[in-house]
Amino acid sequence: MGVDVAQIGMGLLLSTAIGGLAYWRQSLTMGGWAGAILTGTATMGFGGWAWGLALITFFVSSSALSHYKERIKEQRAAEKFAKGGRRDLAQALANGGVGALLALLYALLGGPPLLLALFAGVMATVTADTWATELGVLSPHRPRLITSGKPVEPGTSGGVSVLGTSASALGGLLIGLVMFLSVGAGQLIAGQAAAWPWWLLPAGLLGGLGGSLADSLMGATVQAIYRYPSGKETEKVVGKDGTPNTFVRGWRWMNNDMVNLLSSLVGGLIAMLVYLLAA
Repeated sequence: MGVDVAQIGMGLLLSTAIGGLAYWRQSLTMGGWAGAILTGTATMGFGGWAWGLALITFFVSSSALSHYKERIKEQRAAEKFAKGGRRDLAQALANGGVGALLALLYALLGGPPLLLALFAGVMATVTADTWATELGVLSPHRPRLITSGKPVEPGTSGGVSVLGTSASALGGLLIGLVMFLSVGAGQLIAGQAAAWPWWLLPAGLLGGLGGSLADSLMGATVQAIYRYPSGKETEKVVGKDGTPNTFVRGWRWMNNDMVNLLSSLVGGLIAMLVYLLAA
């Protein structure tokens, strides 16, 4: 497949512009903007339009949802999450770094479809998980811990709800649909006979949903959880005033970014399995 310099330039231009808009909208920190440029340039530059559009779909939809009913979410669960609504460099790399690396390998190895499937599952997972978080916390019913079914407070790591799970399924399916359409359309534009990759639809749905549930499972079992002096649990190592929180459970190195990274790989493997079964 090789490396297309013009395509890399287009990736740089689009990621800089979209990241700049997100920074202006306060969806990204300056570091997050830099991370968006790095991952966006590599993903579109080496993977192509289908890969770039999948990343843009994740980024734009997630940024929009982060501002949806923001005040209500702030009241319900802001103290639970390790980071605020503005994504930083670590979050940008955790969500897009794997995809960028896969895009590079895809170009260097001649475009193997297994890597396309892995990428679809990774992007479906980060989209599904973000949608579940942003919309699930608005559920009128208390979430339940994925391991025991015990009702927990909104925003609790490992908590799932019907609304959040449905949102994750839709987010994953959207990525599958975007890639399905863009891969087929790209072949037509290139003057080729379109071999519509229908398997991307179940790959996005199942990869995204499975990866999101893996994220919740890790959140309930091994993710590092701390406790405020007030007794409430949180993902934050320190409070807003700089006071260290007490470590409660999980593995100290397993922070939210690591959970996101590992769960995206789970979703990618599920999508690869879908491809292999469909091939």
